[in-house]
Amino acid sequence: MEHGAAFIPSVFWVLPFAGLLLGIAVLPLAAPHFWDSNLRKLAVAAALGAPVVVLYALRSPTALGHTALDYLSFMVLLGSLFVISGGILLDGDIEATPAVNTAFLAAGTVLASLIGTTGASMLLIRPLLKTNQERRRVVHTVVFFIFLVSNIGGCLTPLGDPPLFLGYLAGVPFTWTLRLAPAWMLTAGLLLIGYFLLDSSQYVHESRTDLLRDRVQIRPLRLAGWENVLLLVGILVSVAVLHAPWRELAMVGLAAVSLRRTDPGLRRANHFTFHPILEVGALFAGIFATMLPALDLLRTRGGELGVRAPWQFFWATGFLSSFLDNAPTYLTFLALAQGQGLPAEVVGVPHRILAAISLGAVFMGANTYIGNGPNFMVRAIAEARGVRMPSFGGYMLWSAGVLLPLFVLVTLVHFR
Repeated sequence: MEHGAAFIPSVFWVLPFAGLLLGIAVLPLAAPHFWDSNLRKLAVAAALGAPVVVLYALRSPTALGHTALDYLSFMVLLGSLFVISGGILLDGDIEATPAVNTAFLAAGTVLASLIGTTGASMLLIRPLLKTNQERRRVVHTVVFFIFLVSNIGGCLTPLGDPPLFLGYLAGVPFTWTLRLAPAWMLTAGLLLIGYFLLDSSQYVHESRTDLLRDRVQIRPLRLAGWENVLLLVGILVSVAVLHAPWRELAMVGLAAVSLRRTDPGLRRANHFTFHPILEVGALFAGIFATMLPALDLLRTRGGELGVRAPWQFFWATGFLSSFLDNAPTYLTFLALAQGQGLPAEVVGVPHRILAAISLGAVFMGANTYIGNGPNFMVRAIAEARGVRMPSFGGYMLWSAGVLLPLFVLVTLVHFR
C-alpha cells in the first residue's frame, strides 16, 4: 500500500485509529445491544474517520485516493466470496466419529485458503453441528473449528484471510503466500492430530443411547448449488490473473450471476443475510481511513520501536491480532518493517520478515473471539444450535493451552 506521500502527520492523528480498534474490541462485550446495529457501527466509524479524511483531503489527497481504491478492492473480494459461498448448501447428517469430525476440520482447513476463512466457516459449521447433534461433547469440536477453519487454514493464498489480500494489494505477488506452506502444514497437522486424540477421548464418554441415535439417524451429505463452486473458481482466477479495475468488475459480475441464478431456497437454508458483510463494510471504511496516519508514521519512524528480528515481528503482529482486527495489524507491521531500511526482497522487506508478519496475523487471530471476524460468527451459530460455548476468558484458556505452545514451536522452527 505504497502511497508515496511526503506529508507526515503528528502522533496525535493516530488516536482515531486506536479509538476505533479499541471500540471494535470492547463494544461487542460492553454494549452488545448498541453494537448489534450496523448503522451504529457505521456512525462510530464515520465519527472517528471523518477528521482523518478531511486532513488527508487537504494535505495528501493522493494517499487518500489510493486508500479509497484499496478499500473498494478489499470489499469487492470479501463481498463476492460471501455472496457466492452463501449459495452453496452442504446438508446431511453422518455419523459423528472422531475420524469424520477430523475430516471435516481438515477439509475446512484447505478450503479456507480457496474461498476465505469466512466462506469456509459459513459453509461447514452448520453441517458439522448437524452431524454432531446427537453427541453431548461438542464444545471442543467448535473451538478447534475456529482454530483451523476460521483462522490458520487461510494462509496459503491472498483469498484466504483479509490481511493477505491487503498484502496482495500492497504488491505481494499472488503466489508468494505458498512460501507459508511449511508453517501451515506443521501447525495444522499437529492441531488435527491433537483434535483427533481429544475427540477420541471424548467419544468414549458419550452415552450408548446417543451413539446409537447417531448411527441410526443418518442422511448422506448432499452438496447443492454446484454452479457456485465454479463461480468461486472464477474469483480465484480473477484475483490471480487480472488487475484493477477488470479484477473487481469480474468479481462483481460473478457475484451478480450467483445472486441471479441460485435457487433462493439454498440461501434460506443457509440462513443467509447481508448483515455480516455490511458490518465488515461499515467497520473497514473507518479502519482504512483512520489507519492512514499510523501507517505513514510507521514508515518513517518505525525503526525507533526496536522490533527488527523475524520472531519479534511474528509475536508482535500476533499479539495485536489477538485483540485487534488482524487486517490493519498486518498493514501496521508491514509499514513498520518497510521503515527500517531492511533488504527489500519483497514489497520493501525481507521474505522472512513478511512471513513472520503474515503468519502472526493469520495464526494468532485464533487466540480470542475478537481476533478474526468468523470467530464470533461461528460462536453465535453454535450457541444458537444449543452448544454452550466458552466465555471470552474461557476460550482464551483453550487457545493458551493449545495454540501458544504450537506458536512457540513455529518460532523455533521458522524464526530463530
